[in-house]
Amino acid sequence: MRVRLDQALTREDLERGGEYAPYIVNALMGRELYKFNGNVPNTGPVTNLPQGACVAVSVLVDRAGSHPMHVGALPAECALMTDLFSGFEYIATAAALTGDPTLVCRATCQDPLTAAALSLAEIRQMTNDLSALHQDYLPQFKTQQV
Repeated sequence: MRVRLDQALTREDLERGGEYAPYIVNALMGRELYKFNGNVPNTGPVTNLPQGACVAVSVLVDRAGSHPMHVGALPAECALMTDLFSGFEYIATAAALTGDPTLVCRATCQDPLTAAALSLAEIRQMTNDLSALHQDYLPQFKTQQV
């Protein structure tokens, strides 16, 4: 690593990568517009999903900021599944903010794939096992057991 740091920068070193950040900053500085697909709070781009839910839409960035593009209504079956999973994310976020492991378990119990593979008792045990395994990274959870 030290040898590489001691070498002079090449033209290739200075080329932009595929990351969005430099392009977004450039657009915010007023140089050129930039459009990308990003995750943003739903403030209206997807009309049949809850306000505030995280949605993936095209975003246009310019000097005035980022502007999520209007999508409209998703097909009913897509909206149903997206809204369902948004609910799990809401409960999991509430768990992280409150430190309540019961909310983690409740969100996990509602997940169709997990519920198809595990019983409620197994989901509870999995929640407890994962909480114990990751307790150093989850200090907001005062108790690790559900």
